[in-house]
Amino acid sequence: MQNSEAMALSAALLAVAGDLTQRVNDGVVARGFTDVRPAHGFAFARLAPGGATVTELAAHLGVTKQAASQLVDEIVRKGYAERRPHPADARARLVVLTERGRECTRAAEAAAADVVGGWVELLGEGEVGALGERLLRLAPYGPVRPAW
Repeated sequence: MQNSEAMALSAALLAVAGDLTQRVNDGVVARGFTDVRPAHGFAFARLAPGGATVTELAAHLGVTKQAASQLVDEIVRKGYAERRPHPADARARLVVLTERGRECTRAAEAAAADVVGGWVELLGEGEVGALGERLLRLAPYGPVRPAW
């Protein structure tokens, strides 16, 4: 593959990722969660399984502990998460999604399904399935981070 082809492929992947992020966020907003932004969704993805400390969230997002703490303050204030005592570390606080946070996460899942459904209409189910399999082979392990 020549350099220009590699750049074109890179640009296309970045454009699709950016469009997906924006369309999922637009779908979340359309479902009534008007006070969120994409960075919240990346945080919710880490908090959804069972919560996380601010330090764990910072590592997941690739930001400083202070930046993660500010984000947590914001989502707590908006009612999407709450701080609880950490079950295994008395010094730490666990940040967990509230029911509102889980509802927002479900709205994001529905919005993502809408976007992928559009891809299926355009490319066909087989091609989208194959695309998913190939991207999973290429995707790095670890958290998906926002493009700050």
